[in-house]
Amino acid sequence: MDGNDEGRIPTNLRTLMILELLGRHQGAMTAAEIGRAIGLPKQTIHRLCNTLTEEGFLAQDAGGLRPGRRARDMATGILHASTSHIARHQILRRLAEETGETVNFVVPEEGGMSYKDRVETDWAFRVQLPVGSNVPFHCTASGKSYLALLKKRDRTRIVHARKLEAATPNTITDPDRLLAELKVIARQGYAIDNEEFIEGMAAIAVPVRDATGRYMASIGVHGPVPRYSAERAASFAPLLEEAARDLADVMMEA
Repeated sequence: MDGNDEGRIPTNLRTLMILELLGRHQGAMTAAEIGRAIGLPKQTIHRLCNTLTEEGFLAQDAGGLRPGRRARDMATGILHASTSHIARHQILRRLAEETGETVNFVVPEEGGMSYKDRVETDWAFRVQLPVGSNVPFHCTASGKSYLALLKKRDRTRIVHARKLEAATPNTITDPDRLLAELKVIARQGYAIDNEEFIEGMAAIAVPVRDATGRYMASIGVHGPVPRYSAERAASFAPLLEEAARDLADVMMEA
């Protein structure tokens, strides 16, 4: 809707249109930018954005407004309520059978990457990271696959704003070195965790993207070293990329 007249937009649709706009936009937007895009007066859009921020549906950062925790929880809930989560789990199960290792479906949240679905390996020796776990951005394959797809400005800001704590001797704690690796990940299309988060565990992750190339989630495979080395993890990249395309299809059809 591109009407310039506030009366053309029903009152009960205005907040939904704000959330829809921010959900489609890559990066934060100011209230003024939102108002111009939707076609609402400055006073009205500021009032609505303030209310949504106070209620947790929007969050303020250095670049403007972005979806807040309640909006993300709502989006996740809507996806789970559809039949897409059944098809999604079947894709994860297929990938677990192909790789013989544990497969994860992970999304970014404020506190790190959050595990939303997984299929465990049948191996007796495995690394346990249950659904609901939150893991860091900077030292996990899923987190790095997310950071690598951000715009350069946003990627740099996040890396420099966070304390890159060492989880293992292999954790990259230098911001410039991490940014250099993220540039490589963006080019090659997959991220590797070479015992950077947990000693004795390696992982690979690829992004799940919509039709416009925008990041939606990460799909990853992890396992214990030496059975599952970083080199072996990298060899699974084509299988993960195929699964990511299938996941994107079922998520967009939901």
